[in-house]
Amino acid sequence: MHARPTIGNPGRGSRSWLGVVRDAVDGLVKHSPSRFAILVFAALILVFTLLFSLPIARAGEAPSAPLHDALFTAVSVICVTGLSTVDMATYWSPFGHGLVYLGVNIGGIGVLTLATTLGFVISRRLGLRAKLMAASDTNPSRLHVGPVAERQAIRLGEVGGLLFTVAVSALVIEAALAIGLMPSMLAAGYDVGHSIWYSLYYSAMAFTNTGFSPNPGGLAPFEHDYWMQSLLMVGVFLGSLGFPVIFALAKAWRTPRKWSVHVKLTLTTTVILFIAGAAMFILLEHANPKTYGHLDAGPTIFQSFFMSAMTRSGGFATVDMHDLYGSSQLVSSMLMFIGGGSASTAGGIKVTTLAVLFLAAVAEARGAPSMEAFGRRIPRDMLRLSVSVVLWGATIVAAASIAILQITKAPFENVLFDVISAFATCGLSTGLTAELPPEGVYVMAGTMFMGRVGTVTLAAALAASTRRQLFKRPEERPIVG
Repeated sequence: MHARPTIGNPGRGSRSWLGVVRDAVDGLVKHSPSRFAILVFAALILVFTLLFSLPIARAGEAPSAPLHDALFTAVSVICVTGLSTVDMATYWSPFGHGLVYLGVNIGGIGVLTLATTLGFVISRRLGLRAKLMAASDTNPSRLHVGPVAERQAIRLGEVGGLLFTVAVSALVIEAALAIGLMPSMLAAGYDVGHSIWYSLYYSAMAFTNTGFSPNPGGLAPFEHDYWMQSLLMVGVFLGSLGFPVIFALAKAWRTPRKWSVHVKLTLTTTVILFIAGAAMFILLEHANPKTYGHLDAGPTIFQSFFMSAMTRSGGFATVDMHDLYGSSQLVSSMLMFIGGGSASTAGGIKVTTLAVLFLAAVAEARGAPSMEAFGRRIPRDMLRLSVSVVLWGATIVAAASIAILQITKAPFENVLFDVISAFATCGLSTGLTAELPPEGVYVMAGTMFMGRVGTVTLAAALAASTRRQLFKRPEERPIVG
């Protein structure tokens, strides 16, 4: 009697292809979760590039899109950036617009959360490694130091709830926004079919902080529709908070004292930047005849708040960014570089990174031994991580700016603005991106990708492993400042 082979048993015969794939994925996750997440994003970009290259994706009888335009659009969609080298409203067919809508919703989930979800689908279970990956998306410090003792935005045991919150919050918020946008679409003269589609499209672009417009003219038909612009601001604000914050607010919105330091820092810094940005735009642009100079006081204030919200990563605009004064472009670049909350659809270095740097400066000025916020002590390794994020981000922006300047010989302020917009996945542009040659398009695509996957995730992926040093060298203090 011969033993009968057992399918699926590694030691007794052949296994199913799903088991082989599951083992391969588990091995890759075990070796480097962040690299696995980056590979997932890169694979998605490749798939969408091929789809955008199909003739069916182009509008009319035009030939298929060139490779650089298809790749750039795929990166901008998956990385929820909003920059484009073509007129998004007229260049793509209904099939192409469907790809854009699907891609921004996939990309808005987040690098590590998306990888975790795919791993869960393959393995049919949410194991410890998958939970660690999703937890690292809510708290990047886990990638460096592992689970830490301080309170986290999301505890390891709550990751399953986080993934559920990601799906439900995206669905509910986008649906509510779409319903609220319907009257504006109908009032603008669109038929019912177009009104439904445009409402769904704009709601997805707002919540994912992308900023694409499906209709010719973009926001021009809604220039005086403050109801629609307010809904867009609400969608951008909610998307930029981050899923851990939405998760915490959904659980304990009536008891702020139970909120973690991450939630409090995110909300506080976001509100401060929102108000401060609007104040700066009012001060700098109220006399600019090309932007707000022809508006009354009320519309100027509203449009300044709208601009403040969109420069944080929203990507929508009611004025031409090229018409802003140089001082306003600099303020916009600063706001874009900061971005939104961690594990959100927004980009940038994140508001909590800025908050930690500010708390460190305050502690140093006071001579305090440690950083504190809301009655909690913040460990010093968070300062090191924050400095690393800023330096990595600044390095990426500087390298990309030098490359674009060399390729285009364009004015520095326009190059810097568009490069920061690409790194921060914001989507605002002075018009430079649409005029880039193919080599410049590839540089900007790489900038968007590195900005979206996150400087912390990218740095962790490039590191072969975490080194443990069992000794300390003699200490010596260099002169600083």
